[in-house]
Amino acid sequence: MINYGGIDRPTRIMSSDYDVILVDEATELDEGDWEALTTRLRHGKVSFQQLIGCCNPDKPTHWLKARADRGALVVLTSIHRDNPKFVERDGSPTPIGAEYLAKLDALTGVRRLRLRDGLWAAADGLVYESWSEREHLLPAIWLPPMDWPRYWVIDFGYRNPFVCQWWAKGPDGELVMYRELYRTGRLVEDHAKAMLKASTKANGEWREPKPSAIICDHDAEDRATLTRHLEMPTTPARKGVSDGIQAVQSRMRLPENGLPRLRFVRECLVGGRDPVLTDAKKPASTVEEFPGYVWEDLHKKEAPVKEDDHGMDCVRYLVAHHDLHKEPNIRWL
Repeated sequence: MINYGGIDRPTRIMSSDYDVILVDEATELDEGDWEALTTRLRHGKVSFQQLIGCCNPDKPTHWLKARADRGALVVLTSIHRDNPKFVERDGSPTPIGAEYLAKLDALTGVRRLRLRDGLWAAADGLVYESWSEREHLLPAIWLPPMDWPRYWVIDFGYRNPFVCQWWAKGPDGELVMYRELYRTGRLVEDHAKAMLKASTKANGEWREPKPSAIICDHDAEDRATLTRHLEMPTTPARKGVSDGIQAVQSRMRLPENGLPRLRFVRECLVGGRDPVLTDAKKPASTVEEFPGYVWEDLHKKEAPVKEDDHGMDCVRYLVAHHDLHKEPNIRWL
């Protein structure tokens, strides 16, 4: 038997039993609706019971995305080239597909990001328009070779997140973030202990190369505390916003052949997700900041909105450290 109906009043389904439930446009439900449906998977007439949802991407803090990020549901991503109605086996578009994909290509802003690119995007005016999870993310098991130089980049915070990113630089100059600490409500000295614990063995021996540089925000007191507890010197970050963003954009650009020169390892958080940030539906890692990092003025594009940008600042500091150099100080007489 196949039943169909709405979910405007979840109590209507509470006396029913099913083996499989399919929800179309699942983003229209709230999490309570979804959980109510899971309690109806109790018919027991087939060998499995399953709740399936179909949807287009929504904002990155949507409860469906959050459940997927914490492993509470499995995401099967489908893109337009998977649809035989739109794309032939050889990759060429069908007549209907060419017409439909042209409509998607004409979209702008968040609609294009969600409906064409399949991103859980939040707003128009992305600073890093080339960001792509498919292109910029590496598997969680990826580790840098031992001969790659390492860099730590830090943005201080207490009520806002304290961010430490571990980076490795490849032989061709590519930069990969392979570990991250992203936490609120802890002292700098506690973060320093966590950073050393993640990088050294129990006897204090380094399990990976020591950082060639520890690049920090300019807070003098926090830098002094960090230096004291790490027993390693720190380097003040180059904080120019406009030139730093342009340098990051250049590295993130997808070349016609090859890979972007700035990438990130999936699920590389030290100590897991910050529950305070998760409950507040705020980004809990650098990767989660990308879809919401937007220009303050969409026309001028001079400065991004100063909110949920702590990991973005670190990325900019790192790229500026490697790619931007001070102009020589020349005086004409």
